[in-house]
Amino acid sequence: MRELRQKMIDEMTIRGFSVKTKEAYISAVAGLAGYYKESPEKITKKMVKEYLVYLIKDRELAWNTCNVVVSGLKFFYTHTIGRPSESLKIPARKTIRRLPEILSKEELERLFVALSNQKHRTLLMATYAAGLRVSEVVGLKVADIDSKRMMIRVQQGKGRKDRYTILSERLLKELRIYWKMYHPTVWLFSGQDKRRPLTTRSALAIYNSAREKAGITKGNGIHTLRHCFASHLLEYGVNIRSIQMLMGHTSIHTTMIYLQVTRKQLSETQSPLDKLEIPESKDFFKE
Repeated sequence: MRELRQKMIDEMTIRGFSVKTKEAYISAVAGLAGYYKESPEKITKKMVKEYLVYLIKDRELAWNTCNVVVSGLKFFYTHTIGRPSESLKIPARKTIRRLPEILSKEELERLFVALSNQKHRTLLMATYAAGLRVSEVVGLKVADIDSKRMMIRVQQGKGRKDRYTILSERLLKELRIYWKMYHPTVWLFSGQDKRRPLTTRSALAIYNSAREKAGITKGNGIHTLRHCFASHLLEYGVNIRSIQMLMGHTSIHTTMIYLQVTRKQLSETQSPLDKLEIPESKDFFKE
């Protein structure tokens, strides 16, 4: 099993898979092997399908999660042990798409004020000010802050792409205070081990703690700050193409979802009912 695992990792490395994809695919094969307590190369196609039924019916895993498992198993059987006849597929299914929750200016102020720890405060402010994903903010290096050009370099963001986003003047002030206090060397936000970056789990815990202290009940998850960045830029009149570039979205359609949650955009839209000339109803309570 150890040799198969390494062979699978090597095959994924050759194809340039991300660390997260590798972990997800390895976990998929390990889950199958653990379920049957058998080496995956000895598991039949029928057994694989029965396992998928178990995941969907008994464990009630989300459709997207099951699709990742299928992708991992297909890769293993096709590229690791060479069984191309192993055709696995879950029929496409509509996913529920929920609009992101956006914090108001007042709520964001409360969130940042609630933080007395300068490192935690700077971390969350950077996430909001630059529209960063949690993996991107913890992956920032000191060298990524370009104060001369007022830009932040995001290395190997989603899709393994580099991009630049804006460096806020206020954030730069906070970063200078933070640097004087902590003197980061390589990683801008390191963990307890200075040689390693802060974990995404720790960043999420920092956000949740600040949200609780600020008495904010919506916006679950640090990704909320990234949503706020895009939505607020729209409210301030920034064009959607620029926001797409700053966010690192491949498709403009992903960015356009913020048009549905932008308060200014919605509040300035007049209902067609207001265009009709209809006599007002009598207010019987005033008579």
